[in-house]
Amino acid sequence: MKALVTNGVSVAETEETAETAETSEADVAPSSISTTKDDSRRKQGCALLRPGVLAFDGAVPACGLHAHQAVQVILADTPLVVVDGSGERLTGRHLIIPTDSPHRITDGAALGLCLYLDPETALGAEADRRAHLHGWAHDMDESTGARSDAAPHRLRDRVAAVAADLFPAPPRTETVDHDAAVAATLRMLPALVADGVVRGSDVAQQLGVSTARLTHLFLDQVGMPLRRYIIWLRLQITTARVAEGEELGTAADAAGFAGSADLTRTFRRAFGLPPSALSAGRQWEFGGWAQTPLVEHHTTTFP
Repeated sequence: MKALVTNGVSVAETEETAETAETSEADVAPSSISTTKDDSRRKQGCALLRPGVLAFDGAVPACGLHAHQAVQVILADTPLVVVDGSGERLTGRHLIIPTDSPHRITDGAALGLCLYLDPETALGAEADRRAHLHGWAHDMDESTGARSDAAPHRLRDRVAAVAADLFPAPPRTETVDHDAAVAATLRMLPALVADGVVRGSDVAQQLGVSTARLTHLFLDQVGMPLRRYIIWLRLQITTARVAEGEELGTAADAAGFAGSADLTRTFRRAFGLPPSALSAGRQWEFGGWAQTPLVEHHTTTFP
């Protein structure tokens, strides 16, 4: 699979590429390559975590060959150079990297916006589809990309603008009321995940509904499968506790991970990043998990 690019060019690379797509130890979290004291705010940047989306605002560093499950959208202030798994060299400021596509960034940017979208949400699936079929068909509004006056609410607005570009349909005007079983599931999950493994069948049994019924309702009303939501919820709990100063291993245990190694595997599989990206001194914003699903019937809301 190839990373696709617009607002740039693609040329064949002559150098030999790596033979594996495993994450390189040289991977660096976004916002970590700023070099001057005046850029301290840019170095730290902001971050947003909601069901199905992780976003960083700040520097876009070079990194080794790797792949990740999330669909990655990058908007940078200067052209990036990305090499895909086949050795093709791509240059541009607006990139979509499909799910599980080996790639590496050879030339980063001092400022940019990185989004990681779950491919099992409507938004992530649409980004992945565009990457495979078209890339970005038009230039993004400059206000959605790199910004030096980073603040959590402005990051949220830019993420919403990218979502609106992927799904230009008019927003929903009616309020979506969760089914009682879905609402109860959303209330129960934070406590359940801390105990370890959570199975949809166990949740359904507690609520007195069939597993198939709960699975269907949850996907329809929350916008992502229950099993994926549980993973993102664990990541949200871990990140929130780390942001409050807790040690990474302790936070991982509290979120129901089977230790730091389990968190590391999950984080690298999803995003191609080490979990230390959670503790890079950023300003974090967390969405309301029951109130603000990423996608409702193919419409994204960021209230």
